[in-house]
Amino acid sequence: MVATNIWFWVGFIAFVLAMLTLDLGVFNKTPHVVKAKEAAMWTGVWVGLALLFAAGLAHFVDRQTALTFLTGYVIEESLSVDNIFVIVLIFQYFAVPAKYQHRVLFWGILGALAMRGLFIGVGAALLARFEWIIYVFGAILVVTGIRMAVKQDEEFDGEQNPVVKFVRRFLPVSHDFHGKHFFAVEDGRRVATPLLLVLVLVEATDLIFAIDSIPAIFGITRDPFIVFTSNIFAVMGLRSLFFLLAHVVTKFHLLKYGLAVILTFVGAKMLLEHWIHVPILISLAVVLLVLMLSIVGSLVWPARPVSAGKTGSMFGTAPRGSRSE
Repeated sequence: MVATNIWFWVGFIAFVLAMLTLDLGVFNKTPHVVKAKEAAMWTGVWVGLALLFAAGLAHFVDRQTALTFLTGYVIEESLSVDNIFVIVLIFQYFAVPAKYQHRVLFWGILGALAMRGLFIGVGAALLARFEWIIYVFGAILVVTGIRMAVKQDEEFDGEQNPVVKFVRRFLPVSHDFHGKHFFAVEDGRRVATPLLLVLVLVEATDLIFAIDSIPAIFGITRDPFIVFTSNIFAVMGLRSLFFLLAHVVTKFHLLKYGLAVILTFVGAKMLLEHWIHVPILISLAVVLLVLMLSIVGSLVWPARPVSAGKTGSMFGTAPRGSRSE
């Protein structure tokens, strides 16, 4: 296992911290609207870095490990598209200004990195001690895949969302945005801004998706380092992918069925691994083929247009005399 080499962990974590520092401290120091061209460039950078990382694994470890990483990365990246769809609904509902969306996603991804690291550590420890846990993970994926295929899409309703209700129970939330700030002072009282509410919702969304995605990667490999790195590369590239696909993600209406097939395939692979071994190259080919068919099918047979639903309440600017922090 690559996970046994401490220097791989040290080097990768140092790389992630350096990229995060460059992101917020240099390239995105000033809030701005992320255009499609910029998003495409950064998406290319992250995909290129993932491919370079795979090439490094092939050189320093072996080809099998590199293919395993690529399979996990493709699965995580494809599941991210479904995550993007939910985030788009949240941003639309709360009418988040375009120039502050990157800030929400940046801090949301920081939380996602810590959360996924914790989940992966717990999952690896459970698998090391209780081998039968792999069958539980497999069953979760099969059930999730079936539910994804049969469940109808739902509109996001912020007023009825349990996360929103939970936050409002403990924190007073301003009706107005206060620029890029998550907290502000109104009439001498410290309040949370809608931007913080959106951030908490993004974190909760990633938590739900992590419950599906992390078992899916353990269905490909038991190596915690490969599970962690494939997750992190997909999460780090989520922001640029969001801005690239936000306006077109709803066109890929068949993608959820493709993801359902992928989750069911990986879950079945986990349940049957004691009797049937599926080579990693075949797993990668199946994942790529299903993704390609679902994307092409969405473009060839577009979804029927639906009437625009509720997009959320309108938030104004900060009132005069208020102070943001």
